[in-house]
Amino acid sequence: MTVQPGKSIDTILDEARARLRRLDPDQARLAVAEGAVLVDIRPAAQRAAEGEIPGALIVERNVLEWRFDPRSGARLAVADRFDLPVVVFCSEGYTSSLAAAALQDLGLHLATDLVGGFQAWKAAGHPVTAAA
Repeated sequence: MTVQPGKSIDTILDEARARLRRLDPDQARLAVAEGAVLVDIRPAAQRAAEGEIPGALIVERNVLEWRFDPRSGARLAVADRFDLPVVVFCSEGYTSSLAAAALQDLGLHLATDLVGGFQAWKAAGHPVTAAA
């Protein structure tokens, strides 16, 4: 029996990003001002080490789909419709691309991510809280 290799992570990431209208930090800040939900999927240790974006909703990656699927009994109150604009971010914008594509798979067609993640947001001079 020969095992066929699956897709490489680079291919999976490229395919995910091809589906997204990714936002740079300025575009993401504007989207939030217009009602998008900014979602931080970084683990607690990373948030403590790097800081946070004030007002971002913290939903760690391992529960993201359950919290944002409008059909889920474990969903957040804000996740009540499929046309909810969601901007996901991680530290550098890799995991968030995969997470945003997963939200699109659930039907949240406006889900996207922040190019460059938290690091790009901070470098752009947008508000952050200090690391712990």
